[in-house]
Amino acid sequence: MKHSILTILALLLFGSPAFAATRIKDIAAVQGVRPNQLVGYGLVIGLNGTGDSLRNSPFTEQSLQSMLDRMGINVRNAKARTRNIAAVMVSAELPAFAGAGSRVDVTVSSLGDATSLAGGSLILTPLVGADNKIYAVAQGPLAVTGFVTAGKAESVTQGVPTTGRIPNGALVEREGPGRFAEEKVLVLELRNPDFNTAVSIADVINAFMSQRYGIKVARENDLRTVTLQRPFFISAARFMAEIGELPIQPDAPARVVIDERTGTIVIGKDVQISTVAVAHGSLTVRVTETPKVSQPGPFSKGETVVTPETFVSADQKGGNLAIIRATNLQTLVNGLNKIGLKPTGIIAILQAIKSAGALQADLIVQ
Repeated sequence: MKHSILTILALLLFGSPAFAATRIKDIAAVQGVRPNQLVGYGLVIGLNGTGDSLRNSPFTEQSLQSMLDRMGINVRNAKARTRNIAAVMVSAELPAFAGAGSRVDVTVSSLGDATSLAGGSLILTPLVGADNKIYAVAQGPLAVTGFVTAGKAESVTQGVPTTGRIPNGALVEREGPGRFAEEKVLVLELRNPDFNTAVSIADVINAFMSQRYGIKVARENDLRTVTLQRPFFISAARFMAEIGELPIQPDAPARVVIDERTGTIVIGKDVQISTVAVAHGSLTVRVTETPKVSQPGPFSKGETVVTPETFVSADQKGGNLAIIRATNLQTLVNGLNKIGLKPTGIIAILQAIKSAGALQADLIVQ
């Protein structure tokens, strides 16, 4: 028996209660424990004639002169014509609790008119945070997936050859601010805010701590955060490790998300539809132009004339009338499947049901 895509999604998402519960650490994170963005300006050298043209990229020439000046080479009065160097912006993400000496990946992007960074190497580049302090330094050969090949009359480009990555290319020099081990009060922040989910998290944590240590440590603040009082006899890391594995049943508002460009439909498990009768039909009008040439007879003084000939046909398929009354997701899916529509038709019906006030959920159109 064949099932539609809506039926298959319903069975996969909500068919078995074993997948209903999830861990707390999968739906919430400790407030303040996050990565930090780093950025820097540097030079890529060793390019095979695909770098910046110094005449069109004056900042590249100034950077080259400044770098050589620091090395004791004076080229201020010389006119460099090299095409083996490119000015780039270097970006990286400093993970939370990354210590000095650890390594992170960096992304290198061209600033000037370089055609490719393939084969180049990034020279020592400081990476700063939002506070203008240096947290890491990056250096190393680039890995570029794209390429460009050009001849006199044609060129071939695949991917983006002006952007590359350096795996483990940045060395952390300074730790991020904050000491997690010293925190006495921890705040859990929900990734999908909801009052019921916040209350459930607090109840599950209090039940676990009461059974194991005889104390309650959690209190819900709002739909987004839950405050935890860490016991003095447990380290912060162990405390969060024990709490993060607790199963929880997350809740969320009833929503229907549709994407008309790709025909994607996502329906939440709590979506309900009041009793409605739905009919959907399609009208196809086809217009065909067949021009004909009217040729005058031999030795006549007439002119050749193109006469248009138009054929118009209309085809309207019958629309099926179905009554949809959804008490749960499976009933809604079965009701929509009775009409036998493609995703574009289901999207149109959902929008019409929402306009009629029968869709008891938020309709989000992307």
